[in-house]
This record gives sequence, C-alpha cells and structure tokens, in this order.
Amino acid sequence: MPEEYLRDQLWKLYAKLPEELQEAIFSQETADNIDSVCTRNKVEEKKVPEVAKYTGRVLMGLLPPEEFEKTLMKEVKLKTEVAKNVAREINRFIFFPVKEVLSKIYEIEIVPPARPPGIIREEEPEAPEEEEKPEKRTDVYREEIE
Repeated sequence: MPEEYLRDQLWKLYAKLPEELQEAIFSQETADNIDSVCTRNKVEEKKVPEVAKYTGRVLMGLLPPEEFEKTLMKEVKLKTEVAKNVAREINRFIFFPVKEVLSKIYEIEIVPPARPPGIIREEEPEAPEEEEKPEKRTDVYREEIE
C-alpha cells in the first residue's frame, strides 16, 4: 500500500520539484486529461479523485511510473483492463510531456530493448584506429613573404 503523506510533507516536496512538474501537477490541462481519460474508460465518478491523487504522486516523485497501473488496480480498485487503459492514457497525455524531468527524479536508466531470440547480432564495428598525422612539412611551392 502506498505510503500516506501529511499535507505539510507534500508541500515541502512540491517546493523542491522542478517548475515543469509543479505546473503539470496543478494545470487545468492535467485535470482535464484525467477527467477525459476516466470518462472514456468509464471510471466511476467517485474514483476519479483517487486516480488524480496517484497521478499527482507520480508527478511528485512518490510513486514510480511503472507501479502506477498496479496502484490503480490495488488502491483505486479498477478492473485490470480499465487500469491498464487508464495508466496507458495518463502516461501518454500527462507523464510523456514531462518525461525528461520525471526520468531525472526517478533516475530511470533508459536501456535499449533486448533483441528477440533468433536474431543474429551483427558484429560491432571496431573503433577506427587513430589516423597517423602526416609529418609537418613546409610547402615547397609557396614563396616566402618578406
């Protein structure tokens, strides 16, 4: 169960957030996105504030984005398919626009996807050897300037 925070603790955390996240937390666009996502996915009206609460927790650095869907199922009691759709849409409309800042807060390392089995990996090209610099010579075709 996600930890509950006191209002003062949340305000102190909020004050330390990058401006971009502070704006996202209280923006009308974020509220509209949460409302429309919940409406599209037929989330009960009484559960919408809980969805907003956990969306805010992700934006504040308190709930890792990868745990958001599970939290919607467990804490908000959304059905698996609904939680999956809501999480995907909130990720797209709310978290993705601030992904650079979020990744810094969570220190998420972006790892290239693993290769599917059966695909032969091409050999890595070798690093080019340092080119030999030609010896410094004087240009015999130029006349000296006096």
